[in-house]
Amino acid sequence: MDELSITVVIADRPYKLKVERSEEEGVRKAAKAIEEQMEKYASYFQFKDKQDLLAMVALQFSSSTIDLEEQLRYRDNEMLDKLAEIDKVLTEHLS
Repeated sequence: MDELSITVVIADRPYKLKVERSEEEGVRKAAKAIEEQMEKYASYFQFKDKQDLLAMVALQFSSSTIDLEEQLRYRDNEMLDKLAEIDKVLTEHLS
């Protein structure tokens, strides 16, 4: 286990984290993506404080995650159907 202490800044607040060295790049990219989306929302919408922007970014990322999970589930089901079809053809051919 190769842990690393890093600090990421989200909404002008530093967060000290301990992450696996292999996860560092992903965590930093995630923090950067949050900051970029907050900047995008700040340029398009009025907001009272950064909490409003964070809520919108959280909603967007959650929506995207749910969409991707549904796409993966659909693709997995399609693949299982195709494999079952191939298995059936092979079984019939070998019998």
